[in-house]
Amino acid sequence: MSAAFPVEPPEEPGAGRAIEAVVFDAYGTLLDVHSAVMRHAGRLGAGALAFSMDWRAKQLEYSWVRSLTGPAHHRDFWRLTVEALRFACERHGVEDPALVQDLLAAYRRLDAFPEVPAMLRALRRAGLRTAILSNGEPMMLADAVAAAGIGALLDALLSVEAAGVFKPDRRVYALATQRLGVPAERIAFVSANPWDTQGAHHAGFRCFRVNRPVAGRMAPDEYGLAEAGVPSLSDLSSLPTLLP
Repeated sequence: MSAAFPVEPPEEPGAGRAIEAVVFDAYGTLLDVHSAVMRHAGRLGAGALAFSMDWRAKQLEYSWVRSLTGPAHHRDFWRLTVEALRFACERHGVEDPALVQDLLAAYRRLDAFPEVPAMLRALRRAGLRTAILSNGEPMMLADAVAAAGIGALLDALLSVEAAGVFKPDRRVYALATQRLGVPAERIAFVSANPWDTQGAHHAGFRCFRVNRPVAGRMAPDEYGLAEAGVPSLSDLSSLPTLLP
């Protein structure tokens, strides 16, 4: 009669990994924030990219100012997106109400960057949980991931509205650890925004900065992220191979 040996239970996917979950910024990281304007570039003319850059810059500026001036001044990100578009239209002399409505509709259905679906599928195959942590309000995020076809590849959509303040406030990053039940040091945080990456790094996450080349050049390092050992990626395709 053969001796009985204890049988170890099979490991859960991802068990024993240093990283258990990957949390992404949405706008500019998974989703191309300039794709809304580019769909209507012919109606905006040669200044379309400058228009889009101004829209994005004001959207972010308004979020920081609202956070700094306190809870009574908080407005959700969709409202700030509308206000920032109004500014861009006035600066660039855009007066067509139909175009304004088309731009807003397009912003709720931004394109995902080309490598994003395959990258998310690779993370899921590796047993890693995936989530978005974004300034976007909940319905913005739901619309965006549905339009991009990536909703089924994400375990959670986390909005700053649960904290009542925008990134890079530390309370925002705590939403990820609370919702996922994973400590910050076991979460990889990925953002194309260096100020967002700095906020997550300060909160204890393992960070990766996406630094997509513009006109063949990557943006300079900011906040000492490179010195702190934060990898800079030209796109997200290599991310699954970099996670321990």
